[in-house]
Amino acid sequence: MSAQELAVDPPTAARRLLGAILRSGPVALRIVEVEAYGSDPDGPWPDPAAHSWPGPTARNAVMFGPAGRLYVYRSYGIHLCVNVTGGFDGEAGAVLVRAGEVVDGIDIARERRPAARKDTDLARGPGNVGSALGVSMSDYGTELFDPFSALHLELKPAVPEADTASGPRVGVSVAAQVPWRFWLPASPAVSVYRRSPRAPAPLA
Repeated sequence: MSAQELAVDPPTAARRLLGAILRSGPVALRIVEVEAYGSDPDGPWPDPAAHSWPGPTARNAVMFGPAGRLYVYRSYGIHLCVNVTGGFDGEAGAVLVRAGEVVDGIDIARERRPAARKDTDLARGPGNVGSALGVSMSDYGTELFDPFSALHLELKPAVPEADTASGPRVGVSVAAQVPWRFWLPASPAVSVYRRSPRAPAPLA
């Protein structure tokens, strides 16, 4: 299993990440919910909801390839969100890890997330994923398939499409109807869908 498996369109990369194990030191989680984001207007997957939409910047540069790198950003000035780059080298694409089940280092994850009422809440929601894993901004750009990296990604056999679900992305105010959120319905760690109040009303 290698980064080349993620060098595909963002929705395909997102589906491929379901069931994968993302490890940061002693804590590891099984990815159960993801969200795909595409490219700038000139790229193959134009996506106005993506951070790549304005073109390359210091913040989003890693989104433009290669696949299999960590894109981490601060949301609302508080939470660190974890993304895995996908797509072709030179073309932007990334997958937000929205939720996971902690499968190793659960005591450490509990210390990092004392407000979590249940173990299934430890990495439920993108900000909580970053907190449970102990990710920092210094992890930006990490090569996730390098076995010596502080953060490491292990792909598992692809989950059958029949065992997954898809729907609109959460919290985006544009392209809100794009069904690029994917999850494992059997997992209790999947987050609750909340449409952004800034998003236009869906067409009848």
